[in-house]
Amino acid sequence: MLALSDEILMSVDKPARYIGNEINSVVKDKDKVDIRIGMCFPDVYEIGMSHLGLQILYSMFNSYDDVWCERVFSPWTDLDPIMRKQSIPLFGLESQEPVKNMDFLAITIQYEMCYTNILQVLELSKIPFNACDRAEDDPIVVGGGPCTYNPEPIAQFFDFFYIGEGETKYRDIFDLYKKHKAEGTSRRDFLIEVAKLGGMYVPSLYDVSYNDDGTIKSFTANVPGIPTHIEKEIVKDLSNTHYPDAPVVPFIKVTQDRVVLEIQRGCIRGCRFCQAGQLYRPVRERDVEWLKKQAIKMLAATGHEEISLSSLSSSDYSELEELVNFLIAECRRRSINISLPSLRIDNFSVDVMGKVQDVKKSSLTFAPEAGTQRMRNVINKGLTEEDILNGARLAFANGWTRVKLYFMLGLPGETKEDIEGIGILADKIAREFFDTVPKEERKNGPVQIVASTSFFIPKPFTPFQWAPQATKEDFIEKAYICRSSVMAQLNQKRIKYNWHETDVSVLEGIMARGDRRLAPAILEAYKKGCLYDAWSDTYRHDLWLEAFDECGIDIPFYTTRERDLDEIFPWDFLDCGVSKEYLKKEWLRSKEGVVTPNCEQNCNGCGAAKFGVGICFNRK
Repeated sequence: MLALSDEILMSVDKPARYIGNEINSVVKDKDKVDIRIGMCFPDVYEIGMSHLGLQILYSMFNSYDDVWCERVFSPWTDLDPIMRKQSIPLFGLESQEPVKNMDFLAITIQYEMCYTNILQVLELSKIPFNACDRAEDDPIVVGGGPCTYNPEPIAQFFDFFYIGEGETKYRDIFDLYKKHKAEGTSRRDFLIEVAKLGGMYVPSLYDVSYNDDGTIKSFTANVPGIPTHIEKEIVKDLSNTHYPDAPVVPFIKVTQDRVVLEIQRGCIRGCRFCQAGQLYRPVRERDVEWLKKQAIKMLAATGHEEISLSSLSSSDYSELEELVNFLIAECRRRSINISLPSLRIDNFSVDVMGKVQDVKKSSLTFAPEAGTQRMRNVINKGLTEEDILNGARLAFANGWTRVKLYFMLGLPGETKEDIEGIGILADKIAREFFDTVPKEERKNGPVQIVASTSFFIPKPFTPFQWAPQATKEDFIEKAYICRSSVMAQLNQKRIKYNWHETDVSVLEGIMARGDRRLAPAILEAYKKGCLYDAWSDTYRHDLWLEAFDECGIDIPFYTTRERDLDEIFPWDFLDCGVSKEYLKKEWLRSKEGVVTPNCEQNCNGCGAAKFGVGICFNRK
């Protein structure tokens, strides 16, 4: 029986978001399992169903005979008020039963702008917002994902956070839970034992004190025997860990409507702005023969018409040529498309993309990130202007006429010349087209270049975690300078310029480096009506400002001030493998514009070698 009536389903957009029963979804007898878990992505169904991590954990949990995992998503804005008015509790898609009936609610936290959606999920599930207010029979609320590397702004809403990669410790957690359930011990006793497993952070077991200037004075455990520092969980052998053979296939089109094949984790590049590049070190590859078999299994089990390779930098996968050639032959036989994101534009990539893409329809993507070589050195991008122009030249010679360029504004040490360099670089790429492709051969029309800028947001566990963030007014001025530069170019008619929302960037900056004192403001903003903050048409900056003002939050404290080198950060008790001393060294090198070699060229002593795996020991 569905949780929503036919009348309700007919009144909302995309009712298939809420009915479950998709191909490869798992339904079990609830009386024959010991543990029920709701795996939640706190965003709309189409976004959550496109997330590989959710598919991996859903499949892994359901591979356990004693566990039943169901999916939970945020109701869209049309259903939300109906559920409140009619007192319909949030439910799991598989059983259509209330989340409140489950043992665990596991929430993956992929971006800071979903924090109010987490509160929506809790409220509609009839679970108290604050962990300290939950009863013994309330589900245990667990957080995971990249935002848990600074969980403090939302710490009071979670019972515990799983720090790192989810494949390693959940079986231990479930066994511990069954033991405590059988013995009838308290929720708190269970959480204390969870904290001792390693990789788990239980906020209620730690206290924070502050200096007069608002910075952190100390972070201490308030229970004996739990760790003072928490090291991330990491999968050491990616070819011998769980991966879904038969991912759930949605009834409706979702953002990533394809088979996703993760070829490696981590990145060798060391860009100083990139959080993922630090969090997922060291680089670990999946075996190419395993990948070939897995691709065939997943395509057969889903009926998808496209397969995509997932990686932070696909070109750095050592067996890429062999894998791609296999997939081209296999997919051609099956009439399946191949998507190859995160490729460097070189001879091999252009040749491969010419085989798997329709060059008349597709565009090539470059991410120079900065407009001048000086600035690319500051951020350690590892990409020269000649690399970019050579890549464009190759693409144009092979028939491409559309190019997307991604840049950031507000990077540390940025000057007006660096911003103007974005328009100049876009123009140079346009000139490459006219120099490379004779007029009589321009069958696909003239070149089209889209230059997009986002605003730089300093993130934890990056060398730029000490950097000030630009103000909203600075961001607007920088976008104006960039636009003016584009308009001043000879080929301005061939260049389109897009820029990101400023208000959302400021809020993301507050959350990214925030501490526990932000939680009351997040709750207040939610109560005022903030929801789906990552969506521009639903974002309410005025309500956020009201909430910050009422809760006494000093916005510049979290955004525009430069941190002292010896400041204690809210996330310093966590260990992602990359040491703070290494990040500090990289921050100082950035100020000098000194480039650091990538992991393949040289070991720079970041600290990740302590895990004993990956490129730290298998450098080519």
